[in-house]
Amino acid sequence: MANHAVNQETRGMTLNASKQHKRAGIKRILEGVGRLWRDEQGQDIAEYAVMLAVILIIVVGTIKLIGANTNSTFSSVASAIE
Repeated sequence: MANHAVNQETRGMTLNASKQHKRAGIKRILEGVGRLWRDEQGQDIAEYAVMLAVILIIVVGTIKLIGANTNSTFSSVASAIE
């Protein structure tokens, strides 16, 4: 019986240590996220990425508009030449 009580006590200590370990891990993760949130070095990369995306959208839209107009212009010139 004494051995059974020791096993339960050991198991309880192991579970408590496991819970504390998980809490410590979560605390480290939250601290890391907080540091990333406060760190302003990486924001430059994000700003450049947003600017690049906007520029690409403008360029692609312009090419589509010019492409459609150019195609109709060449078609009308080709039919006029024939």
